[in-house]
Parts: sequence; structure tokens; C-alpha cells
Amino acid sequence: MRQAVDKLIRNRNVRLVLFFWTISCCLVALGAAVSVAETLDANLKTLQSVGNEGKGNLSAAVAWQEVAGCESDSIPTILSAIDGASPLSANWIRTAVDAIAGRSKKIPLEDLEVFLLDVRHDPRARRLAWELIQERNPNRAEIIISSMLDDPGVELRYDAVDRLIQKASRAKEELAVNEILRKALDAARNVDQVKQITTALRKSGQVIDLQHHFGFLAGWYVAGPFDNTDGKGFATVYPPEQNVDLEALYAGKGMQVLWHEFLTADPYGMVDINKAIPGPGDGLKEVVAYAFTTFTMPVEREVEVRLGCKNAWKIWGNGSLLFERDEYHRGMRIDQYRIPFETREGRNTLLVKLCQDGQTKDWTKEWQFQLRLCDASGTPVLGSDRRPTPLHSEAEATHGESQTP
Repeated sequence: MRQAVDKLIRNRNVRLVLFFWTISCCLVALGAAVSVAETLDANLKTLQSVGNEGKGNLSAAVAWQEVAGCESDSIPTILSAIDGASPLSANWIRTAVDAIAGRSKKIPLEDLEVFLLDVRHDPRARRLAWELIQERNPNRAEIIISSMLDDPGVELRYDAVDRLIQKASRAKEELAVNEILRKALDAARNVDQVKQITTALRKSGQVIDLQHHFGFLAGWYVAGPFDNTDGKGFATVYPPEQNVDLEALYAGKGMQVLWHEFLTADPYGMVDINKAIPGPGDGLKEVVAYAFTTFTMPVEREVEVRLGCKNAWKIWGNGSLLFERDEYHRGMRIDQYRIPFETREGRNTLLVKLCQDGQTKDWTKEWQFQLRLCDASGTPVLGSDRRPTPLHSEAEATHGESQTP
């Protein structure tokens, strides 16, 4: 009996020893894992702090070596560090991911797909996740990208649209081609892609409303000219900046100035002030004009005001100055400037100040702008009171008569 009791005690002690040894090993492993995670987090923060002109580069070089030495299962965590990172920091992080993937036989493809489909992550990081999937499993990558026509990431959406354009090029029947291209156009946000698709559709007689597609504002009221001799008009506060009264009569540059309606039928929403306020010869010089419009929103929301203009300009939204640029003839393109604007429910206003200088060379004659409202992906935000895109005849009827200051 005594021997049996002693054996039981010994077995129990062994079990206790094994139990505590197992717990100790788990704690050590957990501590090591926490330590690794904390080290990775610290190194990623170092890479995120890289600045211009070499700021933080020495520390980043050390941190990069440690990040690049991580196992491949850390790639999604490392990609998350691109969220909100500057372009410089994102480049450091990207090259670390490339180094890990380049030496790894396997990478966490399922975790990368989960990361890719989470639109809360930075589009740059999501794009890199897709590229990693494409390298290891091209067929799966193609299935994924084909489903991303409505993705908020511009590059991923571009690739999805490109697949449809390629599909249309392989289709044999015109009806099928047009159906595919229409679907591509609905999703397209890249200007070059839109032009490519539009050109193909118009060849088959399709009518495309690009103003509506992009969200360009086509209906304006224009007042001018005001004085901009020696560029002083940019800083001068003329009456429209204090209060827009469409019935008002202003003292302009050498003449009385009234507001008058101006519609543009240009596919890309170009508002040509030289047509709104024509001058002698090639147009007025050293002058200022104002363009005013309203739109109604069903709910308050943030939008992007995207402006293209090669003249000096200021823009106000609902009476508050949003941005300004005192610069002339530096080129112009669609979406040249992207300005956040918090719209309110109901009526909203936009006022644009356009300054023309005194230069007389051919490339300085343009006095114009284009403006659209959209979200961060370029999807148009249309007012509930948006009028149909003007016909050319309607627009021509609002163009002004020659002014003689």
C-alpha cells in the first residue's frame, strides 16, 4: 500500500513538473513573439518617419535590414504600414516586401487576398498585394482583378477596365463589343482610358455624354472684365468676392459689368472666358473675370473639386476660400488641382476668379478653366438639380458679344 501511494505521488509530481515546464515554454514563446512583433512595429515606425532631404535615412537603413529579414508571413503586417505613409516611406516599405518575397519559396497568398479586398487599406499597398498574388498565382490574380471594376483604388480599377477593353478587342460581333465597352466606360475613371473607349464607341455611332460621365459643371454665370493691370487684380477684392448678386451692376475695367449666363457644350466642360467676354483681336488682356454656379446636394458630404486652369485663379465654396494659385500659363490638364470641399445639404455655391495677364504670345491667349465634382476615386458627384448637358446651339446662344473697353 505504501509503495502504491509513493508511486502515485511521484507520478503526480512528474505531471506537475511537465505542466509547469509546458507553461514556461509557452510563456517564453509568447514573449519571443511579442518581442518580434514589437521590434517589427518599431522598425516600421522608423521607416514611416523618413523625410525629405535624407531625414531619417540612417535609422531607416538599419530598420530596413531588420524588416527585410522578416519571414514571409509578416508581409500583410508590413504592407499595412503603407497606410497613410509618405511616398518616400512607402518606397522603403515596398522594397522590404520585395526583398522578403524574392527570397521566400512561399508567401501567404490567402492572407494577401484578404488584405487586397479590404478597401480600408492604402491603394498602393493593396496594389502591391495584388502584384504579389499575380507573381505566384496568375490565374487567381486575373479572377480577382476582373471583379474590381468599382474598386476605389484608381490603379486596380484601371487594370480591371483594361481587361474589359482587351475582351472587347477579341469579340467578333459589334453588339457584343459595344456592350463590353459600355460596361468598361461606366467603370473607367482614367482620362486616357475614357478617351480610348469613347473613340471606339463613337465609331459605331454611339452617343457619349462625357460631361455627365466626369461630373463637369457646365452652367455658369460670368461677370467681367475687372482690372488686372500689372497683376494687381489677383489680390484686389472686387465686389463679387464680397457678395454675389446676379442682378448687380459693377464698375469694371473701362465699362459697366453685369452677370450673364454662360453654358459650355465642350465634352470636357471647358469654360472659355474669351467666349464669355470676347475682346478685340485675340481677346482682353490684364483683366479679371468671375464665374459663379450653384448645385444642390441631397445630403452633406465631402467631395473633391477638381480644376484645370492655366491662369491665376481663386476658388470659393459656399463663401469660403478653398484654394488659390497666382501663376500664369504653366500648362493645363484635367484634374490638375484636387481640392477637398465639404458640401452641405441643399444649395451650394462655387465662385471662381480667373485672372489674365498682359502677355501676348500665342500660348498666353487662353483664359479658361474646367471644373468637376467627384469623390477620391474620380467617380462623379452629381447635384440633384443637375441640368442636361447643353447642346451646342444652347451654349452658343449664351456666348457674349465683343467688348470694347
